[in-house]
Amino acid sequence: MTNWFKFRSLQAGAKALCLQMSMFAVTIFGLLLVTFMIGRVVPVDPVLVIVGDRATAEVYARVYAELGLDQPLYHQFLMYLYKVAQGDFGTSVLTSQSVVRDIAAFFPATIELAVTGTLIGVLLGVPLGILSAVRKNTLLDQLVRLVALVGYSIPIFWLGLVGLLVFYVKLDWVAGVGRIDAVYEYIIERETGFVLLDAVWHGQWDIVRNFLSHLVLPGALLGYMSMAYIIRMTRSFMLEQLGQEYIVTARVKGLSEGRIVLHAFRNVLAQLITVIALSFAYLLEGAVLTETVFAWPGLGLYITNSLFAADMNAVLAGTTVIGVCFVLLNAVSDALGMLFDPRTRSART
Repeated sequence: MTNWFKFRSLQAGAKALCLQMSMFAVTIFGLLLVTFMIGRVVPVDPVLVIVGDRATAEVYARVYAELGLDQPLYHQFLMYLYKVAQGDFGTSVLTSQSVVRDIAAFFPATIELAVTGTLIGVLLGVPLGILSAVRKNTLLDQLVRLVALVGYSIPIFWLGLVGLLVFYVKLDWVAGVGRIDAVYEYIIERETGFVLLDAVWHGQWDIVRNFLSHLVLPGALLGYMSMAYIIRMTRSFMLEQLGQEYIVTARVKGLSEGRIVLHAFRNVLAQLITVIALSFAYLLEGAVLTETVFAWPGLGLYITNSLFAADMNAVLAGTTVIGVCFVLLNAVSDALGMLFDPRTRSART
């Protein structure tokens, strides 16, 4: 009997995994289709972007054919899928380099911001959300909800500009725009693309201090935005659990409030994992405005500059990368949710 239950559990897990893989493949295909169509409907002539508006008709026709624009739309899409499968998103007009190479150079800076913001959001948002739920309708609850409401409502670019004005211009507590000062750009020994890791690995502690001085303000602002979202969701999940009958039973039995809260938190952990994963994905996307305000050389700034330069290869590749990150993080959060809460696994099967 025990072996039968183990077999059924493994079978359910395999079915859930197959379902996840199928949904992942369909979502990625849809994402590539949407990005491809966007590249075809935007009012930008990719040939003119490459050859310029003074090129002859012969040069224009040759480049037009080289790009495959003379082929039927379905054939163009198949060729697009074939190139993407090979990791080829074309060449950037802005940098004259492979788009994949550009993304590999710019994406670590975005990850640095997103990881910093997520860590701040989790370390502050989860405890405050739990505290707000436990102390429902008290002054503390109202203050926490106000903090979350402000962080959830105010535009991030406005907070960034105000933060620069106050903490950089007026108080001089943090460094200005950029990832590190220009004097360190050609000194740092780049291995991974992550400034902090590379500087620590090579013992360049002056670069570490300079980088952290640049990171603290944009990272804290993204962390505030993440914290506001996590507070609201944690509070909502905890309130739902604290209103369940098993909580009433636990209180009747005389369990301490700490153990009751801990038990309720365990039951919302799977949901919180999904919230944190999505928060991290939103920070990858939301970092576009933050990177623009702080001139942070990440993927968001790269996409923005490419958009102004009508460099559609770079724009579509960056959009695809962020979309794939969303899908992957959602899949990972679902898998972790099934690991921490077997009820979700049984519900999916």
